[in-house]
Amino acid sequence: MPSLIRKALKVAAYAAVGLSGTVAVYLSSAFVLSRITVPKANPNASPDVLVYLHTNGVHTDMVVPIKTPQMDWSQQLPFSNIPSGDTSMRYIAFGWGDKGFYLDTPTWADLKVSTALVAAFWLGSSAMHTTYLHTLVPGPDTVPLYLSQDEYARLIAYIQRSFRYDAAGRTQHIKGHSYGNNDAFYEAHRVYSFIYTCNTWTNNALKASGQKACLWTPSDTGIFYQYEK
Repeated sequence: MPSLIRKALKVAAYAAVGLSGTVAVYLSSAFVLSRITVPKANPNASPDVLVYLHTNGVHTDMVVPIKTPQMDWSQQLPFSNIPSGDTSMRYIAFGWGDKGFYLDTPTWADLKVSTALVAAFWLGSSAMHTTYLHTLVPGPDTVPLYLSQDEYARLIAYIQRSFRYDAAGRTQHIKGHSYGNNDAFYEAHRVYSFIYTCNTWTNNALKASGQKACLWTPSDTGIFYQYEK
């Protein structure tokens, strides 16, 4: 029996060392790769459409006008899907993430270990969180970006590809779920993990639209580092 205990302790020790090493590699990779800049594709692009990069301190959103000559998001994501039904909103924020985390964790106090594990290890499904806004004020958490019509068209395409559609080609509203009066959830593509997070999605949105971005990042701090330089 003592030998079995020693073997068990040895295995546990190796596992602890392996886990700590994996975490160290992950954190160091996240730091280094988020400091490598993917530059703006066309520094001379015309400033046709104002969009925003926004963070709540953990999670990032891409915020775009609801209606422009290029796109009317209210046609695919109607105001009637938000509790307020307020049609005077001017902007819509897109945030991709793990569906279980979104729907079951309205506040950090509601976070369960099981929810976090499912989200981190490719075990869940995803959702798009859309938040409707009257206006935004630029600041430390909100960066204005001016896109050309071509850049905005690419951002539109990237966002649209992230939604999961029904057989008729319509977005799939997740009814009965919202954080407040002016937001809604929709079914989305891809699976959340510690490699591909909500902030990785936003970083890739910046790349898709030719904006400055990180080489890779799982965090909002990586993205905002690029815009604070």
